[in-house]
Amino acid sequence: MTRPVKIFWRIFLYGFLGIVLFLLLINWGLFGKMPSLDELENPSITLASEVFGDDGTPMGKYYRERGNRSYVKYNDISKHVINALVATEDKRFYDHSGIDGIRLTKALATLGRDGGASTITQQLALNMFDERATNIVSRILQKLKENIIAIKLERNFTKQEIIALYLNTVSFSDNVYGIRNAARTFFSKEPDRLTVEEAAVLVGMQKATGTYNPRTNYKASFDRRNTVIELMARNNFLSEAEAAKLKKEPIRLNYKKMDENNGIAPYFLDVIREELKKWAKDHKKPNGDEYDIYADGLHIYTTINPRMQLYAEEAVAKHLPVLQRALAAQRGVKTDAIWKGHDNILEGYMKSSQRWKNLKEDGLSDAEIKKTFYQKTPMKVFAWNPKKEKDTVMTPMDSIKYNREMMQASFMVMDPLSGQVKAWVGGIDFKNYKYDHVNLKTKRQVGSSIKPFLYSLAVEEYGFTPETQCEQTQQYFPGSGYVPAKNRGRVGTRTMASGLAWSVNEVAAYIIKQTTPQRFADFLKQINIPTKVDPYPSIALGTCDLSLYEMMWGYTMFPSGGFSTKPIYITRIEDKNGNVLTPFATERKEVISQTTAYTMARMMQGATDYGTAAGLRARLGIAEMGGKTGTTNDNSDAWFFGFTPQLMAGAWIGCDDRFIRLDGGLGEGGRAARPIWEYFFQKALADKTLGLDKQARFVQPENMRSEQLYDYGGIADRTPDPGAEGANQGNGTADEYLGTPDTQNIPTDSKQAIEEQKVLEEAVKPKNQVPEKKDPKEEVKQEEKKKKDGLFRRIFGGKKKDKEGN
Repeated sequence: MTRPVKIFWRIFLYGFLGIVLFLLLINWGLFGKMPSLDELENPSITLASEVFGDDGTPMGKYYRERGNRSYVKYNDISKHVINALVATEDKRFYDHSGIDGIRLTKALATLGRDGGASTITQQLALNMFDERATNIVSRILQKLKENIIAIKLERNFTKQEIIALYLNTVSFSDNVYGIRNAARTFFSKEPDRLTVEEAAVLVGMQKATGTYNPRTNYKASFDRRNTVIELMARNNFLSEAEAAKLKKEPIRLNYKKMDENNGIAPYFLDVIREELKKWAKDHKKPNGDEYDIYADGLHIYTTINPRMQLYAEEAVAKHLPVLQRALAAQRGVKTDAIWKGHDNILEGYMKSSQRWKNLKEDGLSDAEIKKTFYQKTPMKVFAWNPKKEKDTVMTPMDSIKYNREMMQASFMVMDPLSGQVKAWVGGIDFKNYKYDHVNLKTKRQVGSSIKPFLYSLAVEEYGFTPETQCEQTQQYFPGSGYVPAKNRGRVGTRTMASGLAWSVNEVAAYIIKQTTPQRFADFLKQINIPTKVDPYPSIALGTCDLSLYEMMWGYTMFPSGGFSTKPIYITRIEDKNGNVLTPFATERKEVISQTTAYTMARMMQGATDYGTAAGLRARLGIAEMGGKTGTTNDNSDAWFFGFTPQLMAGAWIGCDDRFIRLDGGLGEGGRAARPIWEYFFQKALADKTLGLDKQARFVQPENMRSEQLYDYGGIADRTPDPGAEGANQGNGTADEYLGTPDTQNIPTDSKQAIEEQKVLEEAVKPKNQVPEKKDPKEEVKQEEKKKKDGLFRRIFGGKKKDKEGN
């Protein structure tokens, strides 16, 4: 061998060994971390955490934009998607082992002018990196890593697993990730139902998700779709005739992108999000890291019943337009007089607005910015109509007033025995008004709705009974003055039961004088009301601020036989593999005797029979129930709480600014809040799937069964004295409190999400499918491949095999 030949072979050998060593060093992580085989089997792709209702209905997700993925098995992806992808991205996918030598050679020869060399497997490998390298050196290094990962993927996974994983991780237009979310977003169907032309649209996006977005760039998307169809025909997935016919079809989108504003019970989902953040700080993964609710694919199972949630939102949407029209018709609102003396409040809203912040960032002075708030501008605002919005022209300052004058509401439904929250409505429209009015932090003056707690104390500890005669005159408290402050000229006495039914303030004042304000304040703490209430005599009339959540907590002791039951809304949290991380149990504490609870439950029926919510029980046809209205000074807040032996609910009505309020009887609890409760129970009782029994009765204690029970509906006390809450308020049926025809079909926050869920449920029903023909060459290749069991095997199906592939 001549010297030049020896030198050539020496250089070749050393060069070859050098390249091999270089690739080994890359594989060993010397030039940056490489995923291990375990990581390939269990990739750290971010997964959205999903929330489910009590019947398993998906309610919503928590995710960062790239984390909104839902895995789908290979067998549940339309063959048209698979064929379109292979025809467009990698026509020799089933013949190569991760790297297509023919395509690579062609790409190098043409310097990439006729397309790149990346196979589907290599593109999947690229998706495992956080981002694509930008400079040439880093990109070459990353490309070598891709090739190594691609070879590993081909060695350890079948072609089906690779293509399914690719489709589960790739991005589509509008920041949608994964084939399932893409199919649901653009066509409102599951991926196994996609047609040829729909599959071509989605696969066509892969070239450039922005350019080929069918929603924003129809022409480009249409042309790209047809290119994909042509490629499918060229690769024998379609006939030329089929392709020609399909290319003439328009793109028919059924676009519905899921976001934080249109999940089921969005106010509730927002509350759960904050609860999960706290939970994540106190719980660690096996490796010691904190859980990430946006990336770890947690499954959160809640107590919310989607049907009850829908009925609850419908109840609010049907009644609020009535109240809003009445408020808008008031002179003070029509003339802007209601804002007189509140300029500082308006200025605060103005300076906290996004408009102010944006203009401030643009460098405008305060005076210049303020001037823009008094210039008329075209805008969209919330409205009680089927679109829940209207186009208008008004000044930004007027829009602030318009939104602050919008009546707000909250409504909560729960099982008083288990504590499970079944419906949670935090406001009138989550998209426009995200402030939640149910949760513990949102407190309002509770008015007369607090009186059942005071009456319970009197029955439990001071020997009061429903027939106890109570003074109905002002009571004087040294150092505090008279309660109530206004003398209505009442004289004489009335029974305790009548005083509660008609919510007579003087009777409540008399009772708290017997029990003392301090004892009542302590009793509120004893029955698990979390907020500290100061012992002023006026708390007998509900001058303290409490939340709907804690009022519901307190009311549970009446239908549950004396047990205070904390409202719970999560039953368990699971990791992405279905392992239970934390179960949640009912928390109950006995706070009053069963006798007192039964006495109060029966006595509170008076309000629903003849008192401040007269006729409610009869209209619903319920055997036994209890209820209580609540109205605060000048009608700033209206409340209604009611319960049957099986279910209880509470409603609040008011404006966020307390000086904006309804005048007259319409603003009282029996007319402002009670119709929401009534409409909900009409729907819930009529729904046989919920299992509510109109004939259910409260459990009577054994020691009371031989006693002569008091006639809670006694004729003698049915007529209230002037000034009693609810006097002459003319309670009617719930139907009398509904909006005009244009407000009868207003879509609620959850309605659209539930309808979309029905579409998806229909999409996943079993189908009679003809088994696809398998490629014999692929079967041989699969048998020869070394199989590894892991998460992919569980996700994509198949059975665990041993090292020999058996």
